[in-house]
Amino acid sequence: MDAHSPQDTGREIVRLLREAAVGLGGLHTRFAARHALHPTDVRALACLLDARHAGTPVTVGHLGSRLGLNSAGTTALIDRLERAGHVRRVPDERDRRRVFLVLEQRAAGMARAVHAPLVDRSAQVLKEYDDRQLDAVRGFLAAALEATRSPAPGGSGGPGVRRRAGGVAG
Repeated sequence: MDAHSPQDTGREIVRLLREAAVGLGGLHTRFAARHALHPTDVRALACLLDARHAGTPVTVGHLGSRLGLNSAGTTALIDRLERAGHVRRVPDERDRRRVFLVLEQRAAGMARAVHAPLVDRSAQVLKEYDDRQLDAVRGFLAAALEATRSPAPGGSGGPGVRRRAGGVAG
């Protein structure tokens, strides 16, 4: 077996992540075209579905932040999704100035359908992994995601990977 440097391994893993991201982007683009949606609409539906699954309410501002949209872009997005019957705005009962976004059942089904084949194939592969391996995969993916959202160590402004004790990314 060839010994690879940590840099070589890092490059290979990042290349695979990029290819996976491109593949997911293509999946979302095809889904958007098939359902007459803007690609950002599909990203929004996925965010809302994830939040619904986690039991986390989503505000307009939170969704805009997650998608990297300004206020006007977020409003246009939500207006489109609302007109299409995919979401509705619901005022917060405690603070009527705050608005939550609720994913309509039909849209939730559409969002789940786009990912179902990938979820099924991933489940097939992952059933061969033990708990330790699954924890390592989760930890690495969480760290990679964090690296895309935070500046690099040293303040260069680019992404960086944090490390947990014991050398496991997380």
